[in-house]
Amino acid sequence: MFENFTVTDRWTRKPVHCVYQAMIVAIATRHADAVDFKFLVNGKTVWVALPHPAWVEYKKRTGKLITDSLAVEVAGHYLKTALESGEGVGREMYSLTVEETLKHLDAAVAEMEAAQPA
Repeated sequence: MFENFTVTDRWTRKPVHCVYQAMIVAIATRHADAVDFKFLVNGKTVWVALPHPAWVEYKKRTGKLITDSLAVEVAGHYLKTALESGEGVGREMYSLTVEETLKHLDAAVAEMEAAQPA
């Protein structure tokens, strides 16, 4: 759902095509306690970093795991929201907090469930 999507940019009112490309554990690349998700946004690279502690907190709160595919959906949901709200102008990297990650996880899951046929 959020691996390949088009959204309208708030400021230009033009469609923006976003495609998920890669997931990289940031400990190795940036020495950060995060997982980085690479998207192409109208052909330009944009990264969304989700903090590792979000996986632990989600497990504590729900007893469930954040799978790789669910994490991609969370990062994509955040990116879609950022572009729609105007936060996405010219940024190459977004770093979320644990709470932001969990908020977008809940929203992404709700949207995916609503999109499934009954």
